[in-house]
Amino acid sequence: MTDISARIAAAFKAACRDELEAPKPGNVHVFADGHRMSAGEFIRSAEAAAGPLTAPGARVGARILAAVEATAAAVGINTNLGIILLCAPLAAAAERAPCDLRGALADILDGLDVEDADLAFRAITLAAPGGLGRVERHDVRAPATVSLREAMAAAADRDRIARQYVTAFADVFAVGEAALAAARARGLPKEWAVLAVFLAFLSAFPDSHIARKRGAATAEEVCRTAREVQSQLQAAEEPAHLLAAILDWDRTLKQQGINPGTSADLTVATLFASHLAVGG
Repeated sequence: MTDISARIAAAFKAACRDELEAPKPGNVHVFADGHRMSAGEFIRSAEAAAGPLTAPGARVGARILAAVEATAAAVGINTNLGIILLCAPLAAAAERAPCDLRGALADILDGLDVEDADLAFRAITLAAPGGLGRVERHDVRAPATVSLREAMAAAADRDRIARQYVTAFADVFAVGEAALAAARARGLPKEWAVLAVFLAFLSAFPDSHIARKRGAATAEEVCRTAREVQSQLQAAEEPAHLLAAILDWDRTLKQQGINPGTSADLTVATLFASHLAVGG
């Protein structure tokens, strides 16, 4: 592993750890496991995926497939497919131009080809995410016929992770980074700053993982509640006083099998981009 690859891998693992330390309602974190997954499994997944995800010179599709395979070997379950799909282009961009992450990312996304799509399709099929159905165009169970970006464009209206490939990660930089900067400007402790990022995503648009598994109405309801919690966090002088209520909501969501997984994945991508900027 080169020095730059080692720095990118360290940034990725730090982003995954930071995300797990925040009390994200409905999602796995150090305060409570959930959905038959534990924080420890996510840590092991990050450790396993970091090397393949940051392999020097590897194309995005190869990074995605190798990272998913490494995760499967380490924990035997799908803990991080969305994280990998988001972080693979960021890792490739950071390797190409660490001081111009957004510019390099746009070039990486423009350069995605059919082979990237085919490898990513294999990774998605291997991970078998919950709620994955069949679609008429560019189904991941069939050989790819278009570039990965074109395939993601076909799914962008129903999947917020796919949308990032079309918009050059607009949500990560506009919603996530803005929320992270505002939280840091307030002097929030790290775990509460991370929660602020998660709530920014969860309140800005219905979580596509919830919508895929539980339907649009449930996703909209969670989005509305997230706006209320976000307002409480923004107004709180001592955020720690909110912890009990947040963990109550967390338990309720988990008891109902509701997991805002897309918002959590976008949070990791935001933190990864932030760590890469600092490292660059």
